[in-house]
Amino acid sequence: MKQFLTLLMALTLFIAPAAAQSPGPLRIEIDEGVIEPLPYAVPDFVADSGAGAEFGRNIARVIAADLSGTGLFRELPKEAFISQITSFSSPVQFADWKAINAQALIAGAVSVDSQGKLVVRFRVYDVFAGQELGQGQQLVGTQDGWRRIAHKIADQVYSRITGEGGYFDSRVVYVAESGPKDKRAKRLAIMDYDGANVKYLTDSAAIVLAPRFSPTGDRILYTSYETGEPRIYVLNIANVNRRVLETQAGTMSFAPRFGPDGQTVVYSQTQGGNTDLFAMNIASGSATRLTTTPSIETAPSFSPDGSQIVFESDRSGTPQLYIMSSGGGEARRISFGQGRYGTPVWSPRGDLVAFTKQSKGRFHIGVMRTDGSEERLLTASFLDEGPTWAPNGRVIMFTRETQGAAGKAGLYSVDISGRNLKPVTTESGASDPAWSPLQN
Repeated sequence: MKQFLTLLMALTLFIAPAAAQSPGPLRIEIDEGVIEPLPYAVPDFVADSGAGAEFGRNIARVIAADLSGTGLFRELPKEAFISQITSFSSPVQFADWKAINAQALIAGAVSVDSQGKLVVRFRVYDVFAGQELGQGQQLVGTQDGWRRIAHKIADQVYSRITGEGGYFDSRVVYVAESGPKDKRAKRLAIMDYDGANVKYLTDSAAIVLAPRFSPTGDRILYTSYETGEPRIYVLNIANVNRRVLETQAGTMSFAPRFGPDGQTVVYSQTQGGNTDLFAMNIASGSATRLTTTPSIETAPSFSPDGSQIVFESDRSGTPQLYIMSSGGGEARRISFGQGRYGTPVWSPRGDLVAFTKQSKGRFHIGVMRTDGSEERLLTASFLDEGPTWAPNGRVIMFTRETQGAAGKAGLYSVDISGRNLKPVTTESGASDPAWSPLQN
């Protein structure tokens, strides 16, 4: 695993050619070279009942969008197909799929049962080895939940071929923006990772900032200015009920983030011109001060095991990144390149920290190891900021804002190799994304 991650950070991804000479399982290998996406086929899922035909087409399309969107897979067009999948139980004609160089084949069937539930079966095949990858599975859900079923299948396919966890069955909370740049309305919104199923969680009566998911994905922390000063709120996604986190009177609190236990919140608190980090137990409301320096400490983020916190501080004269124990105490600086560093976020894998960097008039999203080594800048633009990690630690989403009076904020994603930079679909302007864990 260590060798895999080291090679991944080398930024040279190579998709192994089809195993025509090897009976071993199909696998995307990480090695030196260039990206050559793995060709695959996903015919429309077979309809086991009349009501399943449209679902079969739609589910196949979402699976294809998920896989191709990673940049690691390339879908073969239907026009190239020699064989068709007409029955889920019929033998696969591997020679026909080999002839069009389909290295992976995804086949499925859809039906609607007597209770109106959607029943989806699928299999994944290594075409050149002429065998199934893993075992076929069946998923059952509501008809309205067909997209989630498609994402779950895509996660399975991705994991079986790459050996990594998937990230398609996840959501993103963000700040939806509308109106002119000098009078922009902002409200919290949540959507599937690919921009579908948007739901608004707050109105635009007050400025909202920096939403963050709980480890179980059922709650959101965010900062609101509805009282005129920044205050931290906890919102339950299911019923949209919320409550304020009561901090010390006469202070401003902001930049909250959950700890891995889901009960601890770390945040910044300003009083008397000084900004320090605090940790609070949500249930008791008891708060502990973590930093005491005469500087600005903000943007804290826990390590996956909860033992450490990475944060931004200007104690050295310019904003830089530091790591300390989650209980406070001595901090060590990890950023040493030229420029200003901020908004650090610990990877779910625990090996990397993503950050925003400002240098020579440009903004960048970057990653470095937790000791500050192997810094790499993944993007560059007029304004890139606020990275958030996909659940598998493979992809980063962030805010990009365009220049000028008509400039607009939008969401983008990029692979941690620095490749596959692309916009994320949203209904309006968007900023401050936070990626959820995989849904249950």
